[in-house]
Amino acid sequence: MRLLSFAGPGGARIGALAGPDQVVDLSAALAALGGDPSSIPGDMCAFLARGDAGMVQALRALAFAARPENAALRRPLAAVTLLAPVPRPGKILGVGRNYGDHAKEVGGPRQEIPRIFLKPATSIAPPGAMVRIPPVVAKPDWEAELAVVIGRTTRNVREADALRHVAGYTLLDDVSAREFQFDISPPQTSFAKGMDDFCPMGPWLVTPDEAGEPWNWELRCWLNDELVQHGNTRDLIFPVVTLIAHLSRYMTLEPGDVIATGTPAGSGAFRVPPRWLRPGDRLRMEIPQIGLLEHGIA
Repeated sequence: MRLLSFAGPGGARIGALAGPDQVVDLSAALAALGGDPSSIPGDMCAFLARGDAGMVQALRALAFAARPENAALRRPLAAVTLLAPVPRPGKILGVGRNYGDHAKEVGGPRQEIPRIFLKPATSIAPPGAMVRIPPVVAKPDWEAELAVVIGRTTRNVREADALRHVAGYTLLDDVSAREFQFDISPPQTSFAKGMDDFCPMGPWLVTPDEAGEPWNWELRCWLNDELVQHGNTRDLIFPVVTLIAHLSRYMTLEPGDVIATGTPAGSGAFRVPPRWLRPGDRLRMEIPQIGLLEHGIA
């Protein structure tokens, strides 16, 4: 499934794509089927906490709404206002210098363990957002990333079992104010990456049964139609299973938590000369197994 969060009259709703350009309100479809609509809450974290039982109800609702006679349960994708797939995750865990080509352009020794930072939930922005850079930030930068969303409470999981704890995959842009990351001492990485709107995410959450396993996925990013990043998850120094196992040794991962797995080479800070985001810029990020995330800079 391709699960999404969208704005409804009473707040966030959970939907799913029916085909390439139609959205089903899963709670409404389940009610029309005669099921209990409360089994699909509007909050993505609460829905994911229901585990397999919630996913089964979502699949039932989607299959019912996809029948030709139930067209009234489907609406055009263009007619809904998408939110980030997980509008308010408990935590967003970022991983620095995790692609081999990016580690080379940054320089320094190869990391022995993942380099972790945090982005707050207030940094989340929806797909299509116009990201507002604080006026005092002089070096705003982009980083296209594969994001992993946790689907069940995870503690001390083995790598061999790690993917069983994944609810799905999405895209995010790890927007960064580089002067706080590189130009001051001590560096303030989480602050540099945690400002309001500095985590556009979306467009939806693709479940593992549809996406497959994230071993050989192409990741591309365009800035104003110029290809500026092109990587592949096979270049990850610490792959998804390693990240989940490592993090779960130190903290409990909960449904809806997001792991930003790192960015390939090509972000602005490491270009010669450096290239910073400016008002009017447009960014487009793609992993074919997931889709396109687009946003602008205000």
